[in-house]
Amino acid sequence: MAVKPIDLKRLEEKVENIYEAVIVLSKRAQQINEEIKIEFNQQIEMIKSKLSSIYADDPDTMETYINPDQVNIAKEFEKRPKPTQIAIDELLNDKIEYRYKDTDSE
Repeated sequence: MAVKPIDLKRLEEKVENIYEAVIVLSKRAQQINEEIKIEFNQQIEMIKSKLSSIYADDPDTMETYINPDQVNIAKEFEKRPKPTQIAIDELLNDKIEYRYKDTDSE
């Protein structure tokens, strides 16, 4: 996947400085990555449970079998935009809300 250039001026319009943008984007990208991992694991687990019922008599065969459904799911996830790019798009389109931690209460 090619690297997309980012207009830093547009990013700075959304936050007070570029360092804030990096922190906000980093945290959001981590959240997105966790969501993607959960979704991926759920889809793979469904396929594994189907396979385990088919290969219940010989579990060693299931380990060596390359399931085309698993390959297709992996390819589909690889085609998706990366979490960092999603986070950047969300920030530029005002879909991310962030706030400062309240330092008075500490």
